[in-house]
Amino acid sequence: MPRVYNWQIGREMSYPHEERHSQYQFAFVFNPNRCLGCQTCTMACKSTWTFSKGQELMWWNNVESKPYGGYPQHWDAKLLKLLEEANPGKQNWNARKKDPQSMPYGSFDGMTIFEAAEQHPRPEGQQGALGYLPTDDEWRAPNIHEDTATGSHFTKESQYGGSVELPEHKVWFFHLARICNHCTYPGCLGSCPRNAIYKRPEDGVVLVDQSRCRGYRKCVEGCPYKKAMYRPTTRTTEKCIGCFPRLEGKDKEISPTGAPAETRCMSACVGKIRLQGLVEVEEQGGWANDPTNPIYFLVRERQVALPLYPQFGTEPNGYYIPPRWVPRGYLNQMFGPGVDGAIEQYSCPDRELLAVLQLFRANQQIVFRFEIEQGEKVGECEVTMPNGESRTQELFNDTVIGFNKLNEEVARVSIEEPTFERPAGSHVNSI
Repeated sequence: MPRVYNWQIGREMSYPHEERHSQYQFAFVFNPNRCLGCQTCTMACKSTWTFSKGQELMWWNNVESKPYGGYPQHWDAKLLKLLEEANPGKQNWNARKKDPQSMPYGSFDGMTIFEAAEQHPRPEGQQGALGYLPTDDEWRAPNIHEDTATGSHFTKESQYGGSVELPEHKVWFFHLARICNHCTYPGCLGSCPRNAIYKRPEDGVVLVDQSRCRGYRKCVEGCPYKKAMYRPTTRTTEKCIGCFPRLEGKDKEISPTGAPAETRCMSACVGKIRLQGLVEVEEQGGWANDPTNPIYFLVRERQVALPLYPQFGTEPNGYYIPPRWVPRGYLNQMFGPGVDGAIEQYSCPDRELLAVLQLFRANQQIVFRFEIEQGEKVGECEVTMPNGESRTQELFNDTVIGFNKLNEEVARVSIEEPTFERPAGSHVNSI
């Protein structure tokens, strides 16, 4: 296999295709600390894209309750087991040596899904990526075990009283919202024998050419996140398309000047957990240095948002701010070795980070650049840090301003929300 560089695992790795990169990359940050599990995003996607015959069990967007939820069921646990069987006891991170640009989380010394596949040739030919085909039953629900909590000891003492103490809860669950990660090195693309899957050069969105697809389901097998889905009525694969007409500025009601807009799932989010962006990509594959882009700021500048299962090797472009109450071992397995630093920053954000966090769901157009207007100090609060120490957080009424691709102002949000009093007599329900 050709060799490509994966900055998320800090080293070169095998991949079935030569290295190529798009001009911009579709990317997003989700914040599970805010997620309500309301499934509004799920239904927004469902009602837009997957409402037809043969798509009944397709959920391009889903929100699953971890640790027991999953769509399809056990998608991550099954693949982690396959990787461990392929490389017993060696699926480890080395976080001692880091470089901010080329290896921000250290290096992953284990096998990726592509390297593990090389160790297991099959009679019908080389598998592009280690994977499996889920059973029909495993696709039956987008969030099985919804709101089901877990704990090391289910006793009266662990479930009540001490169960909600930070930094880790004794009984816990969290909502993990998921869409296609539009990976830099997609497992679905690497597994397709028909070359029916490709990345758009302008924005890195991963799409399926259904005129070439023959329904072999190799992409379903090879996608570690199981976001490529087989449609039995057409015998082809379908998947999240990143709502690319919106990315192209084709929705004139949202983007009258033609600026890129957010996807349906992003713009419908009630809990304001989602921030979508397009980051510029350098020729060699790294992100162009742009700390005023909110996605770049959260992912590369501050590393408060982390990739989902970076050890799979696909370099996913979906990032998550780790939920601060969940046991660290579970989070390290899911998001890599940057969890402690991310949670520490999120627990007590400085004024710049706090301002950028206000941009989540601030406008339906994609924010390409932000500016911060500093305001006066409005208060202080005591914060319990992950190590149990107490820290004083100073609050400033800063205003963050977001600009779209055309440098037009599309968002203006202050830390201290204004209060409006309706005039008495003008409204029948005025107090």
